Amino acid sequence: MANVSGTVQDPGAEPADPAVVLTALVTGLEATEAAIIRLHALREAQLAVAQDVAVAIAASERSGSTPGAAAELAARSVAAEIAGVLRMSDRVVQGRMARAADLMARFPATMRAFTDARINAAHVRVIQDAGARLDESVRAEYEQIAVAASEGETPHRAKRIVERVAERLAPRSLTDRHREVQEQRRVWREDLGDGQKALGVIHAAAVIDGIYDRLTQQARMITVANAQAAKDVASLDSEGLGDPRDARTMDQLRADLCADTLLTGAASGHDTAAGLLSAIQARVEVTVPVLTLVTADTGDGTGAGIVFGVRSEQPAELAGGQPIDTNTARTLAGGATAWERVLTHPVTGAILAVDHYRPNADLRRLLHARDSRCRFPTCGLPPHTQDLDHTIDAAHGGPTEEGNLGGLCRRHHVLKHQTAWTVKQRGAGVLEWTSPVGRTYIDRPPPPVTFTVEDPDPPSGSGIAPAPF
Repeated sequence: MANVSGTVQDPGAEPADPAVVLTALVTGLEATEAAIIRLHALREAQLAVAQDVAVAIAASERSGSTPGAAAELAARSVAAEIAGVLRMSDRVVQGRMARAADLMARFPATMRAFTDARINAAHVRVIQDAGARLDESVRAEYEQIAVAASEGETPHRAKRIVERVAERLAPRSLTDRHREVQEQRRVWREDLGDGQKALGVIHAAAVIDGIYDRLTQQARMITVANAQAAKDVASLDSEGLGDPRDARTMDQLRADLCADTLLTGAASGHDTAAGLLSAIQARVEVTVPVLTLVTADTGDGTGAGIVFGVRSEQPAELAGGQPIDTNTARTLAGGATAWERVLTHPVTGAILAVDHYRPNADLRRLLHARDSRCRFPTCGLPPHTQDLDHTIDAAHGGPTEEGNLGGLCRRHHVLKHQTAWTVKQRGAGVLEWTSPVGRTYIDRPPPPVTFTVEDPDPPSGSGIAPAPF
């Protein structure tokens, strides 16, 4: 029989000494990790070569474009080609190509240590990020110290040393750099699944700490009030702050207080005398199956039961396709002042029509309902980022109708018109993309929120192979 170290063991012998097994296991993991690191380094080198290929394409095909625009379009095209086989966003691939090229060109000592498996990919990110702002005259000194500090150390522990070295050698002061990066402050959303999203904020460190501290103080006040109310339930004032039944954690309270403040609070530091900003209300676009609205949740976690052979409690969706829980959907629907109906096929879920179908606004509504994300393979940007692109250009006689239109984000709209990528409509909203090297990718419109039933005569397939991602 075989033991965990991969050696053959006599069935009649005593079990292997755990210390011996552990030694063999650690040795094997060490060799495996080194091999994985070397493969990561090889992938970085290949992505750097891809960036060089894009530069060469831009130099050979530039016609009337500025050098910067030609290089960007070539990089987009090459990244889209690679994204098809890596099964990831071409934006991510393009960013990794540029980062790999920067690593090869500006951090040769780091790349050598990476290739030799003396440091791993996380160490490389730390060294490259901290050294990005350094001049060429000091970069060799920085690399020597940073690589030495990273060898045999975890990335997290090495990061403090590396950043201190970079700060000492930096050509500009922290104050100057902070003033510049503050121009990049922003807020963004990130899907988490299960009907949740994350809200991220980039701002000055003091502002973020102040926000977190204020939320913490408010949460503690509620916690203390709840505890006080629990001591003497009989004296609980229904109008007071405390509630002995409130079992929310500090994290939950901070999140709820943050949401309350952002959704209902007035931006007093920025509002006009007329209160125009405080009058603006949050807007959320949601698609809700009709059975979700007309059936009630049983409260036992099983939904509202079975209707027509399927579960009637179907999740609603936010614009862009993320499912949300039915209670939230019913709450939002109850507060809606108007409805726009979207008719879908009961089996395939394909968008059939919207109310008051007319050109222009209603056509756009139909396409936003059908194309709830950018229609380029691997891209998932939501409808509000899209241009309505004519598959056959209007200048070449292409009609402005559903069968000749598709929602593309600006990046992929430009890619379609300015590079060798081409697209064809295959009916029912299906798009067939062909890359510059001849690979084809099929992008089908994402199915909207719906429920399906058994169809005795389902529609025949199109015969087109699905996209490999």
